[in-house]
Amino acid sequence: MYKFPSKQIGLSDFGLPAGVTISPDNRWVKKAELIPWDEIEIRYAALFKNRKGNVAKPLRLALGALLIQTQYHYSDEETPLQIQETPCLQYFCGMKEYKDELPFDPSLMVYFRKRMTPEILGEINEMIIKKAAAKDKPEPPDTDDSDKPEPPSSGSLIVDATCAPQNIRFPQDFSLLNEARENLEQMVDDLHDSEDGEKPRTYRRKARHDYLKLAKKRKKTTQEIRKGVGKQLRYIRRDLEIVEAMLESGKALTEWQAERLQTIRILFEQQRYMFENHTHKVEERIVSLSQPWVRPIVRGKAKAKCEFGAKLDISVSDGLVRLEHTSFDPYNESENLKEIIRRYREREGHYPEVVMADQIYRTRENLQFCRDHGIRLSGKPLGRPKKDSVTDRKQVRTDGINRIAVERKFSHAKGSFGLGLIRAKLKDTSKTVIALSVLALNLAHIERILRALFRLLAFLLELPYQKQKMAFIQ
Repeated sequence: MYKFPSKQIGLSDFGLPAGVTISPDNRWVKKAELIPWDEIEIRYAALFKNRKGNVAKPLRLALGALLIQTQYHYSDEETPLQIQETPCLQYFCGMKEYKDELPFDPSLMVYFRKRMTPEILGEINEMIIKKAAAKDKPEPPDTDDSDKPEPPSSGSLIVDATCAPQNIRFPQDFSLLNEARENLEQMVDDLHDSEDGEKPRTYRRKARHDYLKLAKKRKKTTQEIRKGVGKQLRYIRRDLEIVEAMLESGKALTEWQAERLQTIRILFEQQRYMFENHTHKVEERIVSLSQPWVRPIVRGKAKAKCEFGAKLDISVSDGLVRLEHTSFDPYNESENLKEIIRRYREREGHYPEVVMADQIYRTRENLQFCRDHGIRLSGKPLGRPKKDSVTDRKQVRTDGINRIAVERKFSHAKGSFGLGLIRAKLKDTSKTVIALSVLALNLAHIERILRALFRLLAFLLELPYQKQKMAFIQ
């Protein structure tokens, strides 16, 4: 059940204890002014179809808590404590007056992340960008039966992809197999009853000894690792047969254990295939038992050739960022370029004049699409340079310099807004954390621009007084 608040409070309506004040220039006060709370409230209320039950927390409290957590990298337990102790954070979350008590239970942070889906956060991001631009979005022109000419291309669009690493242990084959074996042994213990007689033998002490003997070695040879993986595979095969026999006899696992058992089966088949075929590659490879949806993303970067997390596409236009695509499965980012350009046209009413992207985006299909719509796709021509061809090296260099803006956005998001390490444990909430990072990044950018404009305005207003003062001194 959801109940609309009476109205969104302003700074003058916020009740403060005697002797405590909040400056109108406080950054959280400024951020609260950038967000169209009333419009978002309508979208948020549509999530609650049940009219019975307890009243849900207001949208401003839920979204405000998530943005505070994203800004400072707080844990779920620390976030409500910081809101309790700070008046400006309570105002940002929409509370009517300062109260020295927890605004909500820390466990509600999980539900906030589940309700704020990436689609909803994308809509909120568009609302914030539209409010910052202070103009209505132009209506998209008809594309099928319209006789109107295509509007001229204008503006620029920067596109790039990156990986948001997940907070998981670095995957090693023998370590993953050891964790799977321990999970199976626990399932055997839970399924066994004293009335069943003697418990099936799992050789857990010997298996543990074999694992530690390899794990504690500082330098491991390829043959030692292969031998250790083979031993763990044989232990797991035996444990799987025991668990299957117990389930066939009428025993039942919990829902969590049943999901983990299915994951272990897939992991066992993958590891056995790689062991028997002397390879380290397999489709849909599992690198974490607790988060089986995480996949290795080959990036080829100097810091890490392979990262484990979600791959995402973003676009930058006028300094503002939009999350275009997110997936835990590896994909070629060039396949999404045409869809990103079409979304730009739907927003702006025309195609961009130039699209700045990596060389990987310069496929023949993308180049033909850009030529058909009067778009210049930055980068060097494909293939060997022809004898009589002339490449505008100055233009290529200028585009490369302008494209640095998207790398700067990645660095800012990963360093300051949590995109560098996703700590959420669920697949959906991990995508929500990524979308929150982009939203917080835009709020910081808009706030920085407004502060610069206010400083410039103050300087211009003070300039005549300074000139008069200097004239008087002279």
